This record gives sequence, C-alpha cells and structure tokens, in this order.
Amino acid sequence: MRQRLTQTFLRLLALLTAEVLVLGFAMALCLLLFLLMAHLVFNIRDSTLDNALFAFADRLASPQMTQAMRVISFFASAEYLLVTPPLVVLVFSFFRAWRWYALKVLLISFSTSILNQALKRFFERPRPAFALLEQSGLSFPSGHAMIGGAFYGLLIYIVWHTVRHKVWRWVSILLLTLLVLLIGFSRIYLKVHYATDVLAGYGIGFMWLIVSVYLMRRLELVYINRYERRP
Repeated sequence: MRQRLTQTFLRLLALLTAEVLVLGFAMALCLLLFLLMAHLVFNIRDSTLDNALFAFADRLASPQMTQAMRVISFFASAEYLLVTPPLVVLVFSFFRAWRWYALKVLLISFSTSILNQALKRFFERPRPAFALLEQSGLSFPSGHAMIGGAFYGLLIYIVWHTVRHKVWRWVSILLLTLLVLLIGFSRIYLKVHYATDVLAGYGIGFMWLIVSVYLMRRLELVYINRYERRP
C-alpha cells in the first residue's frame, strides 16, 4: 500500500514538474518576444519589420479589404471588450461547473486592460501618423493584440477543457486562433499600429494569460480542497 502511494505521488510530481516546465518555457518565449520588440523600437530604433509589414498590407489594399479589416478590428475594440467579457461572465455564472471560468474571464480581462494602459503610459510611443482609421491613445503595445489576444486565448483554454467532441474542439480552437491573428493584422493594415506594437501585445498578453491562469488554477485547487471537499 505504501509503495503504491509512493508511486502515485511520484507520477503526480512528474506531471506537475512537466506542466511547470512547459508553462515556464511558453511564458519565457512570450516575454522574450515582448522584450525583443521593445529593443527594436526603443533601443536600436530598427523599423525594418514595421516597414515590411506595412508594404505587405499595401499590396493587399482594396476598398473591400479595408472594410473587412474594420469589421475584424471591431472584435477586439474597447466597445466590444467592454460588453462581451461581462456577458460571458454572466452566462458562465449560471452554471456551477463554469463559475471558476467566469471568475477567470472577469479578472484576466480586467487586469490585462490595466496592464496594457500602464505599459502604454510607460513607453509613450505615438501611433503612426498615416492611419486609415482615426484612433486616440498611444501605440506600444497594441491593446487589440494584448487584450483581445488574452481574452480569446482564455476562450481557447476554456474550449480545450470543456468541449468534449474532438472535431468541434479543434474547429473552435482554430477559428479563435485565426481571429486573433487577423485582429493583429487588421491593426497593421489599418495603420493604427506598427507590427512591433502588435507582436509586443501578443507577447505580453499571452504571458500575462499564462501566469494568471496558472495562479488561478492553484487558487481553485486550494479552495476546492479546503471548502468543497469537506465531509
């Protein structure tokens, strides 16, 4: 009996260690991406990447494409994100099994927005002067990429853990991933952000998402063990 418990404990420890290593590696990559973009912009002032992505977007330009990019950009706008996460929280709160997901959506969406504004104020990079869409505020990192990326990334995490049908799970994940990528490209196409803004937003947004989800999962396990499993 003791040997069996020891083996079970070691297996769980191995899984935990693997999870921590994978999450730590992903977080380090995201942070490295953010720091690299900040280095390009503010230290060596290299605009090669920004100019290349603007040139690529110009080759795709058309009235129809511009309208499509405006629509896609809306799905990570302040107007959209002020309404949709609270609605998701409200819906999730009606289901007991999903209430922790509701709390994650609420706290991660709010904290990501606060962090984005703090970073914008710290770096104070102006937006491109030749934008196709009038936008106020600062440029680095992109709020659409950072806040939208964290929100849709969290939805991908929820889909992965809740959708049992493999086909629907992967279709949903692929569609959400595509939406995140298109949102970032739409900001470059509309010239309201530089490519470095968008990549920095992805990097710090996904890093914050990983940290937040991991900490909230630990908090959830503590709560369940302490309160919900009492005899």
